[in-house]
Amino acid sequence: MDRGKRVLLIVGGGIAAYKCLELTRRLVERGIEVRVVMTRGATEFVTPLTFSSLSRNKAMTELFSVTDEAEIGHIRLSREADLVVVAPATADLLAKMANGLADDLASAVLLATDKTVLAAPAMNPRMWAHPATRRNVRQLQDDGIAFVGPAEGEMAEKGEPGIGRMAEPQEILAAILAELDGDAGRLKGLLQGRRVVVTSGPTHEPIDPVRYLANRSSGRQGHAIAAAAARAGAAVTLVSGPVAIPDPAGVRTIHVETARQMLDAVEGALPADIAICAAAVADWRPVAEGEQKLKKQPGAGAPALDLVENPDILATISKLAKHRPGLVVGFAAETENLIEHARAKLQRKGCDLIVANDVSPSGGVMGGARNTVHLVTASGVESWEETTKEEVARRLVAHVAGLLGEPGA
Repeated sequence: MDRGKRVLLIVGGGIAAYKCLELTRRLVERGIEVRVVMTRGATEFVTPLTFSSLSRNKAMTELFSVTDEAEIGHIRLSREADLVVVAPATADLLAKMANGLADDLASAVLLATDKTVLAAPAMNPRMWAHPATRRNVRQLQDDGIAFVGPAEGEMAEKGEPGIGRMAEPQEILAAILAELDGDAGRLKGLLQGRRVVVTSGPTHEPIDPVRYLANRSSGRQGHAIAAAAARAGAAVTLVSGPVAIPDPAGVRTIHVETARQMLDAVEGALPADIAICAAAVADWRPVAEGEQKLKKQPGAGAPALDLVENPDILATISKLAKHRPGLVVGFAAETENLIEHARAKLQRKGCDLIVANDVSPSGGVMGGARNTVHLVTASGVESWEETTKEEVARRLVAHVAGLLGEPGA
């Protein structure tokens, strides 16, 4: 399906440039022609000769090269590709893309292209979180630029963990293949005119001013779903518990701490056409929150912790008599008997669809970049192969759009 396709890979000036060698090799193995454009900064990390050898095409670096312009030219280069990939997409490159600058070959190609552009950001976490970068990303997403990553992890700078690490080559490859196969492109307009509410992340239920009960959730899957729904044209409200990842661009995000706050925010966002409850809501909360930090008393043992059940957000929304969304989707995170528990949850909660996934510690789903899900409905089970959480989000949004049908149906 991908053989004969052409990818233009624009390599930015960051330490993650070395990962693009593996990406180039994997693309070529699939019969995809790869042409490489390198920024001047990228050549400080990897040589053009290395990319030329792996891609079997000359890696280009200069806008005003008489030879290169005569042979192909940056306009042809930008138009002959089926997809343009920017990796690593540095803060500088994103800023140039967002503002239409074209002072080198890479930025000139990006301004001249009429093809889909997929960016894989990579930068210091503080640079990624900076308001200027967030503004540029929002603008690029509004312009139709697709993104994969960044991920959370250790950075090149010692002691600087956080969001900003470039997605791994296999994740970028999966996103490239989805774009080339048309899966990502099919999202455009699928939810135009629809209103979507998504919950994401954990909730924190205070024990005292410094301690809380919570679930292990990064929010990555829920945030990816919100971003995909926005790309499909929906007006999206994301209700997020405490997470360390940035808000998706083009999405109205409401930040909450507790399950009760999350329920209030979801009800306040209704009416909506679709509700997707991907948050890992704490089932219980302490009956009373300590006004002061609970102190250990020598020989006294652990204090008793009286718990009360939290409101069930999924069941509440599913059973609303007024303003129930036309489609309510829940998630079932289980460590055993996955499908059996998901079917029971579907019936008990009254929702239309359960997305079930195995969150056993060995699977690495909680906080990880990949997921394996099963769609459970009253009529059966549809199992999807393991893939990135971004790809799960794209497929889920396309699926629910198909279930909902045309606006007004």
